[in-house]
Amino acid sequence: MESHGGGASRVMVLCFCIAGIWSAYITQGVLQETLSTKRFGPDGERFEHLSFLNLAQNVVCLVWSFIMLKLWSGSSSGGAPWWSYWSAGITNTIGPAMGIEALKYISYPAQVLAKSSKMIPVMLMGTLVYGIKYTLPEYVCTFLVAGGVSVFALAKTSSKTISKLAHPNAPLGYGLCFLNLTFDGFTNATQDSITSRYPKTSAWDIMLGMNLWGTIYNLVYMFGLPYGSGFETYQFCLKHPEAAWDIFLFCLCGAVGQNFIFLTISRFGSLANTTITTTRKFVSIVVSSLVTGNPLSGKQWGSVMMVFSGLSYQIYLKWRKMQKKKKTTV
Repeated sequence: MESHGGGASRVMVLCFCIAGIWSAYITQGVLQETLSTKRFGPDGERFEHLSFLNLAQNVVCLVWSFIMLKLWSGSSSGGAPWWSYWSAGITNTIGPAMGIEALKYISYPAQVLAKSSKMIPVMLMGTLVYGIKYTLPEYVCTFLVAGGVSVFALAKTSSKTISKLAHPNAPLGYGLCFLNLTFDGFTNATQDSITSRYPKTSAWDIMLGMNLWGTIYNLVYMFGLPYGSGFETYQFCLKHPEAAWDIFLFCLCGAVGQNFIFLTISRFGSLANTTITTTRKFVSIVVSSLVTGNPLSGKQWGSVMMVFSGLSYQIYLKWRKMQKKKKTTV
């Protein structure tokens, strides 16, 4: 990690990043859960068009990244051309849409836990496709995470939580989350390929390119296809302005959160960012349980601790590997 100022100022910046990431994404999680469970108006209508959140998020982040590039970035020559993101844009459009749609079928804490098991499909693909051999501690991490998610899924969910879901269906919900992780894996691999081919590509360039294609694809899907729900969403927001306000705040939180993530990675490295975002997920589950009224059973709390124990151990293993690399290079 590079040195940026004195120790006290560095700690202040780190605290600023933690506060920014936590506040932005915890608030976004509450808004996401509100939109998926709340009944609007005297008729108790549900906001069924959750996939519209992806289009709204793309548009806000596209505008935000464009402004940031104009204000803070210098010459973008040498960066990846905008058309190079078209394939990553496809998987980045489909994946998050599935994750959000899962909230119709499973609770927000269940969705957060399922999406925290990203290492499972990564290790499966690595073992089956590329023949990668993992260490015993890495398998222990995966066992803890997979076991925790499984126990949570099999544990009895409170009737209060189930009653809030639009269409309770746990297998479908968890299946959508797993597909979300799979598509995310392809997205990350494509982004890595782009940055390796165009080393001068900045984080803002990536954000702009990804959200540009996401906006195009989602506009076609929501407004250009017969089964798109763009016009229905527009009518719903006209009828229930509070839903439109929640959507706007949801997108704004996502854009602000991405800013803090970029700041954290540039100042403190990806490991620090992983640690902050992982602990944020745990806090999001606590907030969902205590504030929005999603009570968890004792067995479910045990599975939550199991998952985050595995994730914490994984972070420790990465830190230890980094320390060994530093010693060998000195």
